[in-house]
Amino acid sequence: MTTHAVELPELWMPHPLRVNPHLPGLRAESEIWAREMGMVNGDEERPSGQAIWTRRQFQAMTVDQLTAWTLPDASPADLRLNHRFNIWALAWDDYFASAFKRTGDLRGALAFTARLHAFLHPEAGTPLPEPVNAVERGIADLQQQLFPPRLAHWRQEFNRAVARYIDAGVEELANSRSGRVPHLIDYAPFRRESFAAHTAPYSVELSTGARIPERIRNGRTMRGLLAAFMDVMGLANDIASYEREVNEERDVNNLVVVIATSLGIPLREAVPAAVHLVNTRMRDFEQLRRDESVLLDGRSRLQHEERAELEAWLDGACSFLSGLYAWYTGAPRYVSADPPPERGHRGDTETFSPVSPSAVGLGADAQP
Repeated sequence: MTTHAVELPELWMPHPLRVNPHLPGLRAESEIWAREMGMVNGDEERPSGQAIWTRRQFQAMTVDQLTAWTLPDASPADLRLNHRFNIWALAWDDYFASAFKRTGDLRGALAFTARLHAFLHPEAGTPLPEPVNAVERGIADLQQQLFPPRLAHWRQEFNRAVARYIDAGVEELANSRSGRVPHLIDYAPFRRESFAAHTAPYSVELSTGARIPERIRNGRTMRGLLAAFMDVMGLANDIASYEREVNEERDVNNLVVVIATSLGIPLREAVPAAVHLVNTRMRDFEQLRRDESVLLDGRSRLQHEERAELEAWLDGACSFLSGLYAWYTGAPRYVSADPPPERGHRGDTETFSPVSPSAVGLGADAQP
């Protein structure tokens, strides 16, 4: 299937990009950790042994920028911790794609995933299994660090989110093997799992030190806001990674393909439709953040401290989305060899072109 020139609307991002001041030095520190875990080797053309990346490949992903852009307020220690988790999540993704998705090895994927589950449920102080590869070594090391006392309440929920992330990889592989394209109605909640989006509220809390007040977290407004927050992350990623996932990995688990199949339209029409859908979810997030949260405050009669924490967490969530958008549109992982797209301003609104037009087979005349 090929696409032809279409008018491509821009992904909408109403929040300015902010950068954590502790970005310098983050890449070197994280590369040492990735080497210790066995994820990175030297500058060879291909990773040797069980390594997932060469040094050149690792540096090209600019994961340090991703972390510093999404968590602009994090302390050095918290930034480093979340950075290592980001590296691990990408290591799992690339290893799984290379070892199982490209070979169609469902049985191997099931065995690999079953072993990873053993690293995700131990109580504090419980011995972990002996890691046998870079992905297992990474998650085993992170389990010793992810839950300091102030975030101990996240242990069960965070590990459950990671378990859903790796299980979703197996389901994606099964879909690709059978050629089954998920239906649009089912896809958004599934994408929250396959993107590990349920871990993102933890990252925001880690960065800001603020928690969503417990008594409103499971209410309708906050559930809707969190769903929109997670949808923007994962669905925008589908647009950015369309070229790699669909053309290189032959993956059917992508919003563009899902829309084209579910609605019975050509891929060239599904691309702008996907952008419109992501923009709609961004508007949903903004409406809930600006308007519904005020009503929620009135209904719930939040205390001053609770209201301040909610506002700080929401500000952190906005920065998280802005940082992700910037990374999608500038990182070599998603952008072709063409120059990265320019960022434009319209009043107080910052917009990003989702990917260079050539990266998804679109014409160079794409318009906002």
